[in-house]
Amino acid sequence: MNESARRPPAPIPLTVITGFLGAGKTTLLNRLLKAPELADTLVIINEFGEIGLDHLLIERVDGDMIVMSSGCLCCTIRGDLIATLEDLLRRRDNGRITPFERIVIETTGLADPAPILHTIMYHPYLMLRFRLNGVVTLIDAVNGYSTLDAHEEALKQAAVADRLVITKSDLVENAADLAALSARLAALNPAAILCDAAKGETRAEDLFNLGLYDPARKSMDVRKWLNAEAVAADTHERAHDANHLHQDEHGDHVHLDVNRHDARIRAFCLKYETPMDVGAFDMFVELLRTAHGEHLLRVKGIVALADDPMRPVVVHGVQHVFHPPVRLDAWPDADHTTRIVFILRDMQPGFVEGMWKAFAGVAAADTADRLAITDNPLKPQSRGLLG
Repeated sequence: MNESARRPPAPIPLTVITGFLGAGKTTLLNRLLKAPELADTLVIINEFGEIGLDHLLIERVDGDMIVMSSGCLCCTIRGDLIATLEDLLRRRDNGRITPFERIVIETTGLADPAPILHTIMYHPYLMLRFRLNGVVTLIDAVNGYSTLDAHEEALKQAAVADRLVITKSDLVENAADLAALSARLAALNPAAILCDAAKGETRAEDLFNLGLYDPARKSMDVRKWLNAEAVAADTHERAHDANHLHQDEHGDHVHLDVNRHDARIRAFCLKYETPMDVGAFDMFVELLRTAHGEHLLRVKGIVALADDPMRPVVVHGVQHVFHPPVRLDAWPDADHTTRIVFILRDMQPGFVEGMWKAFAGVAAADTADRLAITDNPLKPQSRGLLG
């Protein structure tokens, strides 16, 4: 057997498309699946509902599989997602279905996307066969602002996204309303790139290949994936915008220009120039994820470690689940600074950075002042290192 035959197959990119009820996920999928770039895409849908994918594109075959006229495959989830994905891989490997080169999972409007991300990142076999390509979240421009006010699921969908897509913006009569929604989304998740479907910004190339690996270059595009510059700029802007702060009845500092629910979610970029000891970094991640994982909506970063500072480590976590760190061959650019983007819920950035500095052996006395964090950062009670 030659060397290439023994190598495991390249991981299949998987994209999650989410968004609240009525955001237009099925409409987007109908259009995208006609694109030649997605001809070998398999789509998994939680449920068809009363109006499924365009029936003119669907030809039913045996079982739950559906062959799209474009060459795409589609199936509804029956039971456990892990079992569904494992069965699809077996069929693909045994030649019982048309080989697919990409998977798209459309969640229900009320779904929390975190369990799907956990499935891919934590399962030992699926982790080898799939790579998380990104999360695309759709927001209805007409009802999106009120939906974010009323439903925490919608906030979470926006917070974990790699791409935020505003739909139906052409139906909004007041430009100020659309600007307010855009500003709110940018504040919730500054790391995500904002797109407008009505302006033609939802081509396949706009919404896919969002992950760490760039298939065109056959390499890891860390800067594009991390987008730390956008988060750092947002953190800097907020730190110097004291005019928008006031104290509520509990003494907490909140922004006047954001909804109170939004204040529960904070995005920030931790930057640190000195490489950290490997053991200290392991303990930092372990304590963070086991004791405070419920507050970590998304964590992704590139880290300099003392054992080999010229070969950084890429980290990626969703709540308490972290993908095994990936060691790069070299830094992606001239900046060799540790940069970790956090999207937090009910946790202050100052608490996380103070924890980082404690493991790094650096005093954190000036952390709150430098980042303009509140005087009384919320400190979730630890449940112990091993959880």
